[in-house]
Amino acid sequence: MTTNEAPAVATVVGGGPAGLMAAEVLAAAGMRVTVFEHMASVGRKLLLAGRGGLNLTHTEPLDDLVARYGSGADPIVAAVRAFDPGQLRAWCAGLGEPTVVGSSGRVFPRSFRATPLLRAWLRRLDDLGVTIETRARWLGWAPVDGRGRPDDRGSGPSTAPVGVDPRRSRFGRADGSVHEVVSDVTVFGLGGASWPRVGSDGGWVVPFDGAGVRVVPLRPANCGVLVGWTDGFVDRFAGAAVKAVAIEVDGVRARGDVVVTDDGLEGGPVYARSATIRDTIASQGRCEVRVDLRPDLDVDRLVDRLARRRPKDSVSTSLRRTLGLSPVAIGLVREATANRVPTDVVELAALLKAVPLVVERTAGIERAISSAGGIALDQIDASFMVRSLPGTFVAGEMLDWEAPTGGYLLQATFATAIAAAEGAIRWVEDGRGGDHPGGHPACEGGAP
Repeated sequence: MTTNEAPAVATVVGGGPAGLMAAEVLAAAGMRVTVFEHMASVGRKLLLAGRGGLNLTHTEPLDDLVARYGSGADPIVAAVRAFDPGQLRAWCAGLGEPTVVGSSGRVFPRSFRATPLLRAWLRRLDDLGVTIETRARWLGWAPVDGRGRPDDRGSGPSTAPVGVDPRRSRFGRADGSVHEVVSDVTVFGLGGASWPRVGSDGGWVVPFDGAGVRVVPLRPANCGVLVGWTDGFVDRFAGAAVKAVAIEVDGVRARGDVVVTDDGLEGGPVYARSATIRDTIASQGRCEVRVDLRPDLDVDRLVDRLARRRPKDSVSTSLRRTLGLSPVAIGLVREATANRVPTDVVELAALLKAVPLVVERTAGIERAISSAGGIALDQIDASFMVRSLPGTFVAGEMLDWEAPTGGYLLQATFATAIAAAEGAIRWVEDGRGGDHPGGHPACEGGAP
């Protein structure tokens, strides 16, 4: 792909899954692509996800899968339909990393590791001619003066009311220098603000907001909840798993194992209901979470079993013998009732089906698996271009959407990156790219 007889120039900001996928698509189309990453290496969040086996996507029917992204996420849904789980699995296989399906329908690389996939991917990008520049933090765009010309008075994100030049991005280097890069198109894949130690720290919000792009505040998603445990409960049970329970919030349940932490609960069922918990706390100041310790037994069957209690057994011994409850599950019952566990079997059965826990906060965004919020979807067009910043495309968790764990996060990240890159390609093909001579980057201050 060329502009004025030379290859079109594409800047990709962010070296995570979204940025690397966008770079691959752009380079395969013949563009001259540079990926800028502020950390010392790329793919760090992918490697972090690989510690859990790297759940790439899910095999449930496509209509069910796209429903996971909720109402109002039409651009995300369209992107996932265009690059669906089958295509993602084929892409992995093309890198020499075939996938397998777990018992729950989740899809993983056969190696259950991220490192082999990332290495193969970086080799492909190198073969395509993609340049990767690390330790280069995006600072924002160059401001323009009232006549639409670059204004070189500042070196950081623009605060000028006259606007910014979306073709001209500024990057700060480790030595303190600032470099400016001009490109035909720019694709951003900077992630949200979860796990900032791997690079996604949400620092992009200020420049985008300053350029007039509406950004919904970033919030934790797929996160743990904080419960005011007593010291004795923490000392005895922190780190213990409560197996095969159901977590109910606002009448909707999620099943699985949960883990007691020093300050609350984590685990799949908690993550699945964390968005509702978070939003309920925001509107009401607190949220009651109910834990069903025996979701496969109804109250009547629980009553029948509890009635078999031996007269000399304590409540704890009875719960262990008649229902097989673990020490941590019994401890949870005592914690929730301030150690006033009912002895009436009907009352006790009802309690075991809905152990009440009051949650006033979720875990912080830095501990969340993902983040909600981001660039409002009404700020982008169908090609994932920011309406007010021509030639600027965004993908992944920078956008305002969220989904549960189970492969849905990476699936949408890859799919939106492809959609954004393809939108950038069409933008250049339509002749709307940058107008610098020959499409070559006009760099200042020694930028590559």
